[in-house]
Amino acid sequence: MPVIALEGVTKRFAGHTAVEGLSLEVPPGGIYGLLGRNGAGKTTTIRMILGILPADEGTVTLLGKSTNQRSLSARVGYLPEERGLYRKMRVLDHLVFLGETKGVTRAQARRQSRAWLGRLGLSEWERRKIEELSKGMQQKVQFIGALLHEPELLILDEPFSGLDPISSREMRDTVVEIARQGRTVLFSTHIMEQAERMCDRIAIIAGGRKVLDGSLSDIKREFGTRYVALTFTRNASAAGRVLQDRSLAARVHDYGASAEVELASGATGDALLRALVAADVGLGRFELVEPSLQSIFEAKVGRDSAAPEEPAHA
Repeated sequence: MPVIALEGVTKRFAGHTAVEGLSLEVPPGGIYGLLGRNGAGKTTTIRMILGILPADEGTVTLLGKSTNQRSLSARVGYLPEERGLYRKMRVLDHLVFLGETKGVTRAQARRQSRAWLGRLGLSEWERRKIEELSKGMQQKVQFIGALLHEPELLILDEPFSGLDPISSREMRDTVVEIARQGRTVLFSTHIMEQAERMCDRIAIIAGGRKVLDGSLSDIKREFGTRYVALTFTRNASAAGRVLQDRSLAARVHDYGASAEVELASGATGDALLRALVAADVGLGRFELVEPSLQSIFEAKVGRDSAAPEEPAHA
C-alpha cells in the first residue's frame, strides 16, 4: 500500500489552477522527490497531502486514510518551507512543546531534543530565544521539531533553504539515515543536484501538472546515453563555439570549466570529439554518461513552465 496516493487532484485559487489532475503514489521506505521550479505547485500539493488545504477535485490518501483524520498527526513529521517558530520562546522549550503536541512525554521530549541539538551543533543555544538564532540555525530547530516524535513519514518542503554547506550535509545525512531505517521521506525541492544525490524515486511537476514520475534509475535509463560529460584544461572559449553547433549539440549545460552535452539527432560522440580537438580544446574528460537530473528536468520542463502557486493569504 502506498504511503501517499493522489488521484486526479486539482486545486484552484481565484481562477488560477495551481495543481491540475495530479496523480502519484509514494511507496513506503526511501526518499521520494517532488521536483519543480518555484511556483510549480509543490507546496500546494504538500498542503493537500497534509489536509491543510482541501482538494477541489480528486482524492488524497495518507497512510491509507483520509487526510482529515487528526490521528495521522503523530505519524507524520512536516518541515514547511516557511519558518513557523515562536520567536520569543527558548530553543529547548520550543522543541519540548512541539514534542508534546505530537504525543511525546515532556521528559522524553527534553531528552531527545538535547540529543538532536548536540548532533546538529546547537547545544550551546538551547537556552537562547529563537529570535537570537541565525536563519540556518532556526531551520535546524524546525527540522528537529519535525522528526522529534520519530514519525513514520517525514515531509520536507525545501528543507535546505538558508543553510551553509556543512549544515546542509548534516541534515542530508540525517534524512538518508531515516530512509535507511525503513521510514518514508517526501522531499520537495527545485534544486536538481540535491534530488539526484538523495532520491530513489521522483515526480516532476510543471505548471501544476505532472510531466514525469518513476524511479530515478529507470528515468535515466529511458533517456539513454546520448550525453557527454566534458572537462576543459585549456581553450574553453573555443569549446563554447563548437558547442553552439546544433548539428553536434542539441542542448548544452555549460559550467565554464566543464559542460554536459546532449548530442544532436544523428550526431556521434566521435564527431563532437573531432570538432573539439580541431578547435585546439584541451580535454581532461570526454565521457559518454547518463544524463544528469538537471538535463532531464530541462528537457521535460523547458524554460517557461513555472506558474504561481496559491495567493499568500491562502
